[in-house]
Amino acid sequence: MSLLAEIIYIFLQMLAFAIFLRVILSWFVMGSRSAFLINTYQVLHQLTEPILSPLRRIIPNIGMFDITPIVAFILLQVIGDLIIRFLG
Repeated sequence: MSLLAEIIYIFLQMLAFAIFLRVILSWFVMGSRSAFLINTYQVLHQLTEPILSPLRRIIPNIGMFDITPIVAFILLQVIGDLIIRFLG
């Protein structure tokens, strides 16, 4: 695998993990008074919002559920696999 493909793949995996953490932390940050938890969520929000925001314009909510993190996670996995296949 080429170095460029590895770097891009690792970056996409880290971004997918950040989206996953953001979803998990969103369940706990609402009632929390922990500055660490709130600050961590804010950093994750700033890192992942450029990915999720455009998807929200395309993908409607299902009831009260926002499925854009799931779609983003799947897209990142597919893009990562394609990069490995074609650049690796």
